[in-house]
Amino acid sequence: MPSLLLVEDDAAIRRGLGDACRHAGYRVSLAASGDEGIAMGLRGEHDLVVLDLLLPGASGRDVLTAIRAARPTMPVIILTAFASEDDRVALLALGADDYVTKPFSIRELLARISAVLRRSPGRPSDIATLTFAHGRIDLERCEVTFHDGSQVLLGAREAHLLRYLATNRGRVVVRAELLRALWGIEPHPMTGAADTRAIDMVVARLREKLRDDPQRPVVVVTVRGKGYMLAVGA
Repeated sequence: MPSLLLVEDDAAIRRGLGDACRHAGYRVSLAASGDEGIAMGLRGEHDLVVLDLLLPGASGRDVLTAIRAARPTMPVIILTAFASEDDRVALLALGADDYVTKPFSIRELLARISAVLRRSPGRPSDIATLTFAHGRIDLERCEVTFHDGSQVLLGAREAHLLRYLATNRGRVVVRAELLRALWGIEPHPMTGAADTRAIDMVVARLREKLRDDPQRPVVVVTVRGKGYMLAVGA
């Protein structure tokens, strides 16, 4: 039974979300402030965090940053009243796995929790490791070990992107497909357009961590005007 941490300062919303998630079959812990959310989120007892942005004490962004630093594979869904495109891109770039805009339905939140848990990098995968010019990538542990012995941790989104590209090795994966796979965001139903800056930000962070020169990448290759693919040698 997956365990959720709900960080929400409004007592009525906190209780309501907790009751709904328990009814859906989850184990639930509740936190009423940012400081409490950080303390509980770092204990390693939960499978996913549902996090309000506006909190007393540490802000939701502070909580997300602290959890990402200590537990990079922990899935986090943000509850936010900010609905502009720039706000959404900023949240995803900060490390959120998904977001729900207030007001929202319990049904929508439960669907997003289920979807994020299904695609979490911590879940079993046929592709567990990748080797590349500079070292080895452990996708299960979200850990990169370089030939010189140094190591770096990947964020959940970065590991998921690598796994998705590896699963689709040999073909170009367009940005809209990656946006759908990593965040569950569909292109606009009328125009088919999607803001894919968040994907490019994840790729940029990933390349920096892998010491992958964007001008001559050896892991993630950019196919101009289309998307990305895993380099043959990865």
